[in-house]
Amino acid sequence: MDLTKLSTETRNQKSMELDTMSVAEILQLMNSEDQTVPLAIQKQLPQIENAVEIIIQQFKKGGRLIYLGAGTSGRLGVLDAAECVPTFGTDPSLVQGLIAGGQSAMTVAVEGAEDSLSLAEEDLKKLDLNEDDAVVGLAASGRTPYVIGALKYAQTVQAATISIACNENAEISKFAKYPIEVVTGPEVLTGSTRLKAGTAQKLVLNMISTTSMIKLGKAYQNLMIDVKPTNDKLVERAKRIIMQATDCDYQTAADTLKAADQDVKVAIIMILTGSDKDNAVKNLKQNDGFVRKAMKED
Repeated sequence: MDLTKLSTETRNQKSMELDTMSVAEILQLMNSEDQTVPLAIQKQLPQIENAVEIIIQQFKKGGRLIYLGAGTSGRLGVLDAAECVPTFGTDPSLVQGLIAGGQSAMTVAVEGAEDSLSLAEEDLKKLDLNEDDAVVGLAASGRTPYVIGALKYAQTVQAATISIACNENAEISKFAKYPIEVVTGPEVLTGSTRLKAGTAQKLVLNMISTTSMIKLGKAYQNLMIDVKPTNDKLVERAKRIIMQATDCDYQTAADTLKAADQDVKVAIIMILTGSDKDNAVKNLKQNDGFVRKAMKED
């Protein structure tokens, strides 16, 4: 294994004297280096767009989005998947995150798990991976065997394959139909890819999941209309969303949310169209959950 060819493993010339720098100097350097990440992502926007388009297509066929990686990359995938549930009101099965070594690897490293080519196949078989699903393999180095194994297996069942690496000509790119290579370069702390590389992966995952969900009708204007009011804080957020979407007062939002059985989308349609709950629900269903389209039915 030759790590010297990976830009994420090379030494950053700006931080050669890192251990002698003051706290302020370290922070300034890290901040300066972090600012290069969005520019690296910008170069890959066409590739990210292709990945998002295929994910949307898979969702519309009833498929799922499966993130998969080891270490920091795996944890970031699990995090993004978990956050889709409260943000977009999705079923936990719709977006899932797998990490080499299982859930215990979220907090404690599982020795050897990322080096297995077969472990990912076993993990994906447990999920009954099929041709309607999309698999996103994450690896800062671009050469993690666990991710390669996942993408190779995903190809055999004809699932959509996407990779996200932080090095050029990444090994995992060879096994993905939609490769994304965000080259973030040497880390301030050599080889610590939880820094710029981790930030890049997090930003790309934000783009992938958020854009996909918006295109599934889970936003109206720029509001989170599929948020599920499962606690007091979220109930208040739901009321505020209704107020912002309709320009109604607090009491109207509260009363309509209750009449809509706590469904923010239905409440918005009821207020903006003057329809009752049953018609709002019917129109929403006929328009695949898109609020704007549902309002045109009245």
